Amino acid sequence: MRPFRYQHAPDIGSAVSALAEAPEAAYLAGGTNLVDLMKLEVEVPDLLVDVRQLTSDRIEAHPDFVRIGAAVTNSALAADPVIRRRFPVLSQAVLAGASGQLRNLATTGGNLLQRTRCPYFQDLNTPCNKREPGTGCSAREGFQRDHAVLGASEACIATHPSDMAVALAALDAVVNTEGPRGPRAIPLVDLHRLPGDEPERDTVLEHGELITSVDVPQLDFATNSRYRKARDRASFAFALVSVAAAVDTADGVVRDVRLALGGVAHKPWRATEAEAVLRGAEASVEGFRRAADAELAGARPLPGNEFKVPLARNMIVSVLSELSGVPR
Repeated sequence: MRPFRYQHAPDIGSAVSALAEAPEAAYLAGGTNLVDLMKLEVEVPDLLVDVRQLTSDRIEAHPDFVRIGAAVTNSALAADPVIRRRFPVLSQAVLAGASGQLRNLATTGGNLLQRTRCPYFQDLNTPCNKREPGTGCSAREGFQRDHAVLGASEACIATHPSDMAVALAALDAVVNTEGPRGPRAIPLVDLHRLPGDEPERDTVLEHGELITSVDVPQLDFATNSRYRKARDRASFAFALVSVAAAVDTADGVVRDVRLALGGVAHKPWRATEAEAVLRGAEASVEGFRRAADAELAGARPLPGNEFKVPLARNMIVSVLSELSGVPR
């Protein structure tokens, strides 16, 4: 690991100012992803600004939303009774990620900002446009199994690794930040970027912009929600495909729905095409399959990950059927 300076900022304003003045600096909270990347020399910040004690580690329930402090650990978030009751999909998603030890340390803000686990991104000996723009994408002609089938570009086919972010995308969460130009609120679906020709930019955050909290709006039918994850082993494995869904049905009709996918794109993928097909339609296996096909019509898999398209289709149909009480 390369030498770096460490600074414990007394408040959020000081932390933001410190990063604004240091182009190669980074924030440190749980460090469960950043420290690993520093060991690999994929990330080489010259200054770490510790923000673990600066943002809230509390979950505050309000009538219209729940506010999750950026310093809330993944373990605390998954176990919180309000989250489990109002948004079971979020609790399930968090528990599907990492290991118990990592969840005890990882924070809400850091979870959203973790970087791809593409092996070529983590290997300094291979070209990677995300790590070193303009060098090429080794994954396109290499090991493709874990990579994107939606929203990818010639420059990058990496996927976003967070389970929690997929559930939050389905729940219309809003990310609150404090940056050099003041505070702002960013819909979670707009926080992460598709790669385009700038895959090195994971999010729309400016340098020095700090996540302070996440707001999850009240959604009555989110109590009927679920997160399902297909992966290579039962724990501590990233999603090949994941589905976060909440469904409101009455008299055999889908009145409303929220649906997002993980493991298929450079960002948590909100399935708006599928949602549009589902609203007002009959709650049936055939209807769920049509919705899945509409969402996946734009998929552009490579030979090594073609299986993700039928896997995603089957998972969408299965989860929606369970939530709607429709036999398969």
